[in-house]
Amino acid sequence: MNSKNLLDTLAQKLLSPEVKEQSERIILAIAIISYIVHLILIILVNTDVIVVDSKLFKNPIAAIYTPFSFILVYEVYLLVFFLPQSITTYIGKQYEIITLIVIRRIFKDISNLELNTDWFQNSNDLQFTYDVATSLILFILIYLFYKKNSARIKPKADITENKGERITRFINLKKMIAIALVPILAIIASYTLYIWANATIQNFRNGIIAFENINNIFFEDFFTILIVVDVLLLLSSFFYSDEFHKIIRNSGFVISTILIKISFSVDGLVNNALIIGAVLFGFVILVIHELYEKNDISSSLEMNNSSGQHKPEA
Repeated sequence: MNSKNLLDTLAQKLLSPEVKEQSERIILAIAIISYIVHLILIILVNTDVIVVDSKLFKNPIAAIYTPFSFILVYEVYLLVFFLPQSITTYIGKQYEIITLIVIRRIFKDISNLELNTDWFQNSNDLQFTYDVATSLILFILIYLFYKKNSARIKPKADITENKGERITRFINLKKMIAIALVPILAIIASYTLYIWANATIQNFRNGIIAFENINNIFFEDFFTILIVVDVLLLLSSFFYSDEFHKIIRNSGFVISTILIKISFSVDGLVNNALIIGAVLFGFVILVIHELYEKNDISSSLEMNNSSGQHKPEA
């Protein structure tokens, strides 16, 4: 079996639509079961059958936090699934994941709300306000990002054979990276589950605290890996295109991912601002990139430079 057949075989086993559909069903089943278990624990806590000192087990609305955690794991798989197909869709999935993290945090915020006249003086109420506003802004930005991406100019029909081969090699590289990411992310997820289960068995309270801070256990490491992948894609893209606007677009996406990664290390309004800034930066980069594509600026400059017909400005 040659390398191409091996690559296609692995992609079929790990990244096929059938595997995607099976994974979706499994994750949804786990999410529903976890939601029911969380609700049962809340009932037991509120009836004093068991004692858990956590606001996640006081309000039934907070139970949504648990299934959202599993849905986020599926979103991680979707991100890897779309990587070989489109870099912009791959980046869009990163934005979806961080938005779902904010949405999940809202359900935890609800359990911390203190409804009184001093709304803007209470840190928990303020955080809820920040997260609600952030989720709405992110929802709009992601819509605009995908709308801009779907309106992209179709590839030109006169692509040279050499360039076509380079693009094919780049797609194969993205496929190899995606295949490698599947076991890596599975290992990180399994390790996270082991750490949480071990902490829960040894000390139930510590397990609850670890679950509340799951972003710092899994998603921070996950976005660190994404930064490495984005930089690798950026460097590899030089082999098939040296167009300025494409280099800037890919570089901008790396910066956007780094901003998301940094957001995990801070709390409060700064966290929300970094997340919005990351997605807004990526969207603006895409808009400017499409202006270059629409006006064919880079290609015109390259053609003039290669033909020696570029004239100095008056």
